[in-house]
Amino acid sequence: MTSRSRMQGVFSPVLTPFHADLSPDPDRFVRHCRWLVAQDVGLAVFGTNSEANSLSVAEKRGLLDGLVAAGIPAGRLMPGTGACALPDAIELTRAAVAAGCGGVLMLPPFYYKGVSDEGLYRAFATVIDTVADDRLRVYLYHIPPVSQVPITLSLIDRLLKAYPGAIAGIKDSSGDWSNTAAMLERFQPQGFDVFAGSENFLLANLRGGGAGCITATGNVNPGPIVRLFKQWRDDDADTRQSALDATRAAFAQFPMIPAMKAAIAWKTGRPDWATVRPPLVELDARQQSALHAALDRVGFVLPDAQALA
Repeated sequence: MTSRSRMQGVFSPVLTPFHADLSPDPDRFVRHCRWLVAQDVGLAVFGTNSEANSLSVAEKRGLLDGLVAAGIPAGRLMPGTGACALPDAIELTRAAVAAGCGGVLMLPPFYYKGVSDEGLYRAFATVIDTVADDRLRVYLYHIPPVSQVPITLSLIDRLLKAYPGAIAGIKDSSGDWSNTAAMLERFQPQGFDVFAGSENFLLANLRGGGAGCITATGNVNPGPIVRLFKQWRDDDADTRQSALDATRAAFAQFPMIPAMKAAIAWKTGRPDWATVRPPLVELDARQQSALHAALDRVGFVLPDAQALA
């Protein structure tokens, strides 16, 4: 990884499989990551859909070390390293850089609400200055529907001016296309890579010059999403986008993380894939049946499912 390296394509916040005692299952985690890489999906491990904020720093570091030891290409990794506590964010970011990860995906500190851009600037700047490594590539994580702490255009502008080598791009999970379009217009010409926060905006983002998407359902529907990324200039791109939207909508009828895990449990025949950490709960039997029916209606297939078993 160099200070000029850039990431693009389809990334997924990798689901974290758990044992019955709620400890992470590193073997299944590695298998899932291998399965995703084989389908040309990058690994945004420790993202929202990884249940990252239900994992300790030690658990994340152990899982990251396990991936590297297993031969997962470090350049395809974009670990989530943002945290409410600055020392945690610094430790995780430093570990990711040392492992050779292609970048890090960094939430703002999100517990305190209504904080100023000045406070957020100081938080990001403290991590960058303390890590103090030219290899560091930060992808900001804007997800105000969950964090309730937005990353504004003015904050991006200030960070880019102060740290042009470190601030590499953003994942925009606002769900507001006008915000994504504004980022593309203002910052993409500076080499700031904009990833849509779901495949619903993949085609529009690519047409606007964006880098791709970082999407939950990359965990379960990787092939069609990657194909649209690679073939977005083809005449049937809008039809492909509509098909992705339909599959996403089938999952979105339910809590997303339990639904994706339930789908993998169904297709692999491994009920333990459905396990989530509290405060999340698994889909109940009625919800599982409804999910199966919805996925059948859109022709959902989990390719090479036994690789995840």
